[in-house]
Amino acid sequence: MTRRSGSADLPLHTGRVPPWLTSRMASLGSIVTQAIVHHYGRDAFLQRLSHPFWFQSFGAVMGMDWHSSGITTSVIGALKRGLGPLQDELGIYVCGGRGQHSRKTPDELMQLADRVGFDGAKLTRASRLVAKVDSAAVQDGFDLYLHGFFVTADGKWTVVQQGKNGDKRQARRYHWHSEALKSFVDTPHSAIDGPQQGQIVNLTDHRAEISRSAQLDLLGDLGPDRTVLEFERLVGTVSEPAQAMLPHLIMPTHHDVRPKDVFARRLHGTLAAAAERGPIDFPELLLTPGVGARTVRSLAMVAEVVHGAPYRFADPARFSLAHGGKDRHPYPVPIKVYDETIRVLKGAIQSAKLGREEEMQAMKRLDDQARRLERTARGPSVEAHIAGERAASPDLDGRSVFGWERDLAPHKEADRLSTGPRVGREERS
Repeated sequence: MTRRSGSADLPLHTGRVPPWLTSRMASLGSIVTQAIVHHYGRDAFLQRLSHPFWFQSFGAVMGMDWHSSGITTSVIGALKRGLGPLQDELGIYVCGGRGQHSRKTPDELMQLADRVGFDGAKLTRASRLVAKVDSAAVQDGFDLYLHGFFVTADGKWTVVQQGKNGDKRQARRYHWHSEALKSFVDTPHSAIDGPQQGQIVNLTDHRAEISRSAQLDLLGDLGPDRTVLEFERLVGTVSEPAQAMLPHLIMPTHHDVRPKDVFARRLHGTLAAAAERGPIDFPELLLTPGVGARTVRSLAMVAEVVHGAPYRFADPARFSLAHGGKDRHPYPVPIKVYDETIRVLKGAIQSAKLGREEEMQAMKRLDDQARRLERTARGPSVEAHIAGERAASPDLDGRSVFGWERDLAPHKEADRLSTGPRVGREERS
């Protein structure tokens, strides 16, 4: 993963993630983490967390709203719950969270230090500096309210934190990664996610080193009062240098998944691989009428989250086609499929721990085949695929914040489809 990997616009949404989804997100998040650590090691998991495109896709494959800022809160919460019982086994610990939980990060790190043995004071300082840089050194109009600190037993870490601009109903997510970090104040970010707001004050840009030094000299030579006078004299005469542009992932405000949001050829590759590899590698699933073949398609998307290269996550909407979304976009969460996906993956992990790699390798082959077939595969349009999922939803125990799909009155469907996301206070789990 590259250290400077991009940015994204994230609309703010309101509400809470329902308990029936939070528990499943925790389970799936834990299993995906174990699979990544099994294949690539825990350092690779930290690298993935520091990549904003992957992070958004990770939340989408877990059934969270594919484009919203709520993914940040929900993914961190899901991992904190799901990895809790496994933290010593994996050597991965999750601290912090939203609001008051973020302020507990230093205490959590110090408690872990006493038990695990890493340098708690050093990590606590890192946590505080990260928050200070993104709240003070980068003045971009977003107030920090979430701070998630992921640390391994050997003291390596990734931070994912988020700020919001309530007036604009937007959020910005910041990613940090300790790998190759040489300075907290000279271009330290793995990535910054969020909408462009014109010129910003970013004293962490490496081009601002002279400015940082000059500010220290100014304070020493003039003192605060003279500094204020000097600033007032210069207001209106100084222009800010243009900020460097990062690759930019734009998360739209529309809640529905549209064809332009999905790389159709990759979707077709996934569908073709599921149809081709499923009967060979997952024959027992196909004995489950109406669910097994559908689960293989979800497994193929989860496999890509485990094995995929960074460039493959530029369309997070595609990963919402694995398990839908809680607000019924692109379709209601198919509970039968979600639970079967968790069951298959959990079985693969348990077998791998006992030295039996067949199921884990089957997942890898599923992902490899999808990449090979996407160049030539043909399939339904995105609209047709979503329509098919909606039609099958009642039989797959489709569920959303509106209720069970089978219980929803047909005459209300038009109203639900036309209802956009509520905005304001951000979603939380």
